[in-house]
Amino acid sequence: MTVSRRQLLKIAALATASAGSLPLSGCESITSSASKWLGEGIPAKVGVASGAAVDPDFHFLSRATYGLWPGDLDYLKKLGRDKWLDEQLNYRQIDDRACDLRARRFETLWLDPGTCFEYKKPVLRDELVRHMLLRAVYSKRQLYEVMVGFWSDHLNIDVGKGDAIYAKATDDRTVVRAHAFGRFQDLIAASAKSAAMLIYLDGKENRSAAHPTAKNIPNENYARELLELHTMGVDGGYTQGDVYEVARCLTGWRIHTPWQRGKVYFEPSEHDDGAKLVLGKAIAAGGGEHDLDAVLDIVCKHKSTARHIATKLLQHFVSEEPPAAMVDRVAAVFKKSDGDIPSLLRAIFRDEQFDQFASTKIKRPFHFIASSLRSLAADTYAHSSLTEYLNRMGHAPFQYPTPDGYPDQSSYWLSTLLWRWNFALSVCSNKVPEVTVQLAELATAVGALEQDKSSDKSEESEKNESFHRPGTVSSPQLDRMFAHFVGRLPTKLERKTFFEYLAQSKKDVRPELVGLILSSPAFQRC
Repeated sequence: MTVSRRQLLKIAALATASAGSLPLSGCESITSSASKWLGEGIPAKVGVASGAAVDPDFHFLSRATYGLWPGDLDYLKKLGRDKWLDEQLNYRQIDDRACDLRARRFETLWLDPGTCFEYKKPVLRDELVRHMLLRAVYSKRQLYEVMVGFWSDHLNIDVGKGDAIYAKATDDRTVVRAHAFGRFQDLIAASAKSAAMLIYLDGKENRSAAHPTAKNIPNENYARELLELHTMGVDGGYTQGDVYEVARCLTGWRIHTPWQRGKVYFEPSEHDDGAKLVLGKAIAAGGGEHDLDAVLDIVCKHKSTARHIATKLLQHFVSEEPPAAMVDRVAAVFKKSDGDIPSLLRAIFRDEQFDQFASTKIKRPFHFIASSLRSLAADTYAHSSLTEYLNRMGHAPFQYPTPDGYPDQSSYWLSTLLWRWNFALSVCSNKVPEVTVQLAELATAVGALEQDKSSDKSEESEKNESFHRPGTVSSPQLDRMFAHFVGRLPTKLERKTFFEYLAQSKKDVRPELVGLILSSPAFQRC
């Protein structure tokens, strides 16, 4: 679709006319209008699940995306899982201009590390976090964004350490995003030579023990995490001797400081160029910077790495305790495909056991907030009023202090429930500054709101009044709204609980109803 100058002027005029009624800046209002023109918005009619159990396609989308945008379930059912998955894996062909209008607004994300030193750290951190959240909420390349989040945790870098924040935007762009759907070994190789990783895990301090400025042994920090976290796993079968030998192989990688600041280079004089033995395999002397390639070839092709990555992916997409048979199948695909990430995802989502695990995982806070905003079709630019909720819940991107990344275990996040409830009730009542939701439009689309055709009022006015005025909520209204957000009809107990609470409320009951649904255990799970 090509947008003409005339069309852009029309969009700008419409947005300017309505800017006074929106809690957004003029430019943001124009962008919101343009985004809707490009297809971002609430369809006129949205199908919802109608069964007592979670719809299998709803479950599929709940795991493969950051949550269902209104109309996503209809689209998947029309297209079919296999074609949807193929479309998502061929992500560059997906038109994502509506998301780009919102998310490509942060100039520091496109700068090299040297230039980023001209900015204050809070500015860099703010733009990194806002960009990631906006992509998660608005991108049509949903599976790609989910994998960006997964690899960001797997190759965790805390931007609070040293100067890592100045190089993290480049790491996000050239390591994680460039290889999220690539080959695993290429991803690890790019990470190993990333300035942000060299800072965070002290790789830039790793030099030959024979060098005059070195200590008695090379710095083993990155070598240990490369084996324990990034490839083989803590029980992968390596020894302390292997860690030492890998550290020797990785000596000599440096970062320019006064000249070409932040650029990574290899310094031969600081490299241990002797022979090494890693996991029983000899690496000949004289390899220089290619010792890194030799190490990665050994560890990335090791059977322990196949199982470790298969297990982590399954823990993320399927269950905290994935069936051993599934791990075996995905690990076999890892080995057969040489770590091809799209092949691993196809194996997971097409596995015969995948549908057995609906509603068994508690959403982490980032997923909860993103899925809430997506299911509401919210309009936001992720200002601090929104990202502060991530801070309160302890899940702000790129700020976990240890190399293992944010935990993927439900028990770790149970203490965040109060802040989740606060967020859910606030966002549905349009009380989160600079976040706007149109509940009447959404309720009409899912069939939970009928207009009085005999009224003389405008259609839009009637929708808003009938949805927001205090009063009762009917069972069909509750069922349609609940099914939209959860993927199934409410149980008798859930329906009874909602009605008992709403009967005592003196507030606008329908916005409060949606807030209660988002706060419910059913929505908290996926």
